[in-house]
Amino acid sequence: MAQDGKRPLKIIAGADSFGCAVKDALLAHLRSLNIDVEDLGTASYYSVAADVGRCVSSAAADSASETRGLVACGTGVGVSIFANKFPGVFAATCLTPGDAENTRSINNCNVLAVSGMSTSPESAIEILDTWLKTPFKAPCPASGSKPWPSDIDSFLDNSVSDMSKIGVAPSKEGSVSTCAICCLAKNREFKPVEIMPGGSMKIVRESPTSAIVRFKAGSVEPAHHHTFGHDLVVMKGSKRVWNLSKSEKYDLGAGDYLFTPAGDVHRVKYFEDTEFFITWDGHWDIFLDEDLDAANAAVEKESTNGSA
Repeated sequence: MAQDGKRPLKIIAGADSFGCAVKDALLAHLRSLNIDVEDLGTASYYSVAADVGRCVSSAAADSASETRGLVACGTGVGVSIFANKFPGVFAATCLTPGDAENTRSINNCNVLAVSGMSTSPESAIEILDTWLKTPFKAPCPASGSKPWPSDIDSFLDNSVSDMSKIGVAPSKEGSVSTCAICCLAKNREFKPVEIMPGGSMKIVRESPTSAIVRFKAGSVEPAHHHTFGHDLVVMKGSKRVWNLSKSEKYDLGAGDYLFTPAGDVHRVKYFEDTEFFITWDGHWDIFLDEDLDAANAAVEKESTNGSA
């Protein structure tokens, strides 16, 4: 649906179990306004928010239409944080219509995050309507509902382009930012992979990304998947990888190589202290498909029964 002669608007939405009811109510309202919607459904808050953020980010270059996002969880905060991981995404949690008016006017917010536990469907619709009708730099509560002064108006214009540069290292004159040598981060340290006990990782190049990963002997990675495919080469140690999506398993030692496609669910067991080099396109993400207890039980069952 084109709004006021502007580009056609599409809303991509998703929620966790705490936010699905309010999300469904908002999508019904959007459809009643003849606004194009795409419902990514209900999943863990970090997974569904990342999916919405990725879609909005990918659509940012489309000049023919405008794509925004709608995310919901218990508080509206977690989904906002994860959606904001993607370039060109400006997600904000709004608990009142005033919040929505401010963030559209000041931040050009393109992903609305709402609380399924603190906001009724009726209040959420008021918030959504305000978010839809408020253009960037419009008078809002933060401006006393008056037009912005020229200096603030200019600042807001520049802020949108400035925000897109946050986190991007400036290139030195004469350097090539895509050069592998220039992108190496030699001074970085290994940091624990919090959801994978026994594991640590050092990112050595960003997007496309390369890293060195270490796991202690006996560690188990619960079944998980990524939004990217990844290549790895074992530098030392030994491990077993179960590709549960393909019902296959691989025993890897020093010098062995393995490619795992995007979305394939895989579980890993480390038989020795192991170190491997891994590379993938984009930024790091990981989504668990089982917990550690279930993973250990599955590995133990195979060792006992001799079956995958």
